[in-house]
Amino acid sequence: MKPVKAFLVCLQAIFFCAMLSAGPAAVAADDPVSNNTVQQQVDINSADASTLAEVLDGVGMVKAQAIVEYREQFGKFQSVEQLLEVRGIGAATLDNNRHRITLTLSDAN
Repeated sequence: MKPVKAFLVCLQAIFFCAMLSAGPAAVAADDPVSNNTVQQQVDINSADASTLAEVLDGVGMVKAQAIVEYREQFGKFQSVEQLLEVRGIGAATLDNNRHRITLTLSDAN
């Protein structure tokens, strides 16, 4: 084995061992995908289109605006499943975003 390749293999082994000894919390803390996915939620009854598009996976500005327009026309969503009535939102999009969606039915003043 060439010296440079041997060095890289040793460096990989050291890094791997360090990650194992640090535990799974250290790996998750460095993973931006898991941090954003778990923590970001959106209330579909109060969020504007840009927030909906930013937080919901597979929902761009056109679908987000359709959600807002539906809400303005028919009133607040009474259930998360009611999103299926919005043009462009299908079962797969809803299922992929269930953990990101919150639903507030009353105004808190």
